[in-house]
Amino acid sequence: MSTQTPQRPESPGLRMGRPFGIPVYVSPTWLIVAAFITYTFQPMVAMELPDRDTVVTYLVAFVFAVFLYVSVLLHELAHCVVARYFGLPVKRITLYLLGGVSEIEREPETPSREFLVAFAGPLLSLGLAAVGYVASTLLPMGTIPHVLVWQLWISNLIVGVFNLLPGLPLDGGRMLRAGVWKLTRDSGKGTLAAAWFGRGLAVVLVLYALAAPAMSGQETSWSLLLWSVLLASFIWIGASQSLRVARVRARMPQLQARSLARRAIPVTAEVPLAEAMRRARQAQAGAMVVVDHEGTPIAIVNEAAVTATPEQRRPWVTVGSLARTLEPSLVLPADLSGEALLDAMRGSPSGEYLLVEREGGGIYGVLVTADVNKVFTGV
Repeated sequence: MSTQTPQRPESPGLRMGRPFGIPVYVSPTWLIVAAFITYTFQPMVAMELPDRDTVVTYLVAFVFAVFLYVSVLLHELAHCVVARYFGLPVKRITLYLLGGVSEIEREPETPSREFLVAFAGPLLSLGLAAVGYVASTLLPMGTIPHVLVWQLWISNLIVGVFNLLPGLPLDGGRMLRAGVWKLTRDSGKGTLAAAWFGRGLAVVLVLYALAAPAMSGQETSWSLLLWSVLLASFIWIGASQSLRVARVRARMPQLQARSLARRAIPVTAEVPLAEAMRRARQAQAGAMVVVDHEGTPIAIVNEAAVTATPEQRRPWVTVGSLARTLEPSLVLPADLSGEALLDAMRGSPSGEYLLVEREGGGIYGVLVTADVNKVFTGV
């Protein structure tokens, strides 16, 4: 399964290499599905290789699990190579329980590029399936190479076709999003349409696993039901995350540094916290900037540290001890907005930023990260 999102743990698993300069990690959860695939396919391998002992058939089934994940890796690399061709930064690829995830840190700028990045993965999987099919016809039946190649081309066909289903977070959902985006000229509407299709697809998967055996007069296949529930959960969670992202992006026009800024008062480092807070209340300011004796800003008082300081200690604590030194990355132009503002904040995470005018460098105010978060949460 393929999805693209920047939000993953900093240590996703064992690092396997850097094809095309892209770090590839394997999550420990891969061992779970590798064991499951080995156990599930061993009987099939035993039927195809009746003259082989049990140990060999289990080994062949495990090799198939490894090769399958190599196919998933190639699927993800296709996404990443096309994304980098369009200048999109790629953080890494992680192989995990249900397949792989490509961490492309910025979305394509146009619907056509979105479509091409999404289509690259299924196209490669279907291409591998075609090559595997031709190879399987040339290999003698009843041999280990034939069994592996036959299973691989079938698996790549399934992966390619499944990822083309029109619902986020699958590749087909991203292609649907691109189509709606192209028609409406609104990427948000494209995300909403593809996400709701994804939720519908998740429901259909589970209903099919429950209804198909009953309609055919067979007993419920618990392995089919298990896989259906796992895949449906993956799709539902991914689609729901896409809906949340769409709601966040709808609030993006409200993200203006200038309108979110708090008025700040200048204080020197030795001023007691209680006195500095009195001055801030008197000036109706919501932030404090530490300046040197020439009036140059050198630090920002941390609001969380102020809140955590007990009231009885505030006359004895100086503002300088609760301030973070102003690094260049913590000084932002006051006219930043939208994605540019978020990129600047992501580049140097902090609780507060000093906003200055582009011309002249005069202090405009302080931007507090908590205020930006409130825009997204709607609080």
